Amino acid sequence: MNSFASPQTLVALPFSPPVDDLYSRVFDAILEQRLHAGSRFTEESLAQMFGVRRGDIRGVLTQLSHQQVIVLRTHHRPRVAMLDSEQIRQTLHARRLTETTVVRLACQQPHPQHLKHLRTLIDSERLCTTRGAAIRLAGEFHLQLAEMAGNAPLAHFLGTLVPLTSLAIAQLDVRVEGYCEWQVHAGILDAVERSEAVKATMLLSRHLDYLEETLLPPGPGLSQNRVAG
Repeated sequence: MNSFASPQTLVALPFSPPVDDLYSRVFDAILEQRLHAGSRFTEESLAQMFGVRRGDIRGVLTQLSHQQVIVLRTHHRPRVAMLDSEQIRQTLHARRLTETTVVRLACQQPHPQHLKHLRTLIDSERLCTTRGAAIRLAGEFHLQLAEMAGNAPLAHFLGTLVPLTSLAIAQLDVRVEGYCEWQVHAGILDAVERSEAVKATMLLSRHLDYLEETLLPPGPGLSQNRVAG
């Protein structure tokens, strides 16, 4: 049954007014299920929750809608998407196809500045103690790795897949540490830095294997369609 966030809940959420990281804060709230698939909210209520202008919230909701995390329909309140098994299955299949290529490309051009940025991101993952932020940061690693690969269309496509995976992790209450430990990312990045494409894709494949096994029900799945890596 749909529920409305109470004014008390909105005031109690510990967010500060700056809007430069508003997307991250809204997405964290979704991943922590303070905004969940059963809740109904408005631009006004979210603006109050995060202490920002309605126009700022509208921009974030539009971005999340493009990533299929938020459902926007004319004359309806925004709502968080509820993913089904088939949508998760297709998303993970697309991620396997896309990220295998992304990692191989990244190994061809491991730019020092990108490597430094990714190391900093891994440090943030290691120190993170908040579930929602931990899930988002784990996804951000994959998106930044795609940026380093230097193929804009692939990076853009992956940008529509990783947030959906993060939402599935949150909604199915998967253990964050098992989902994507910072050590796993460090291993992938070490292999990329040394241009070890075979090792990097093997580590990525193991990670995606875990996601499939954890997020999808038993039965015929993506294992029949896996890309050798």
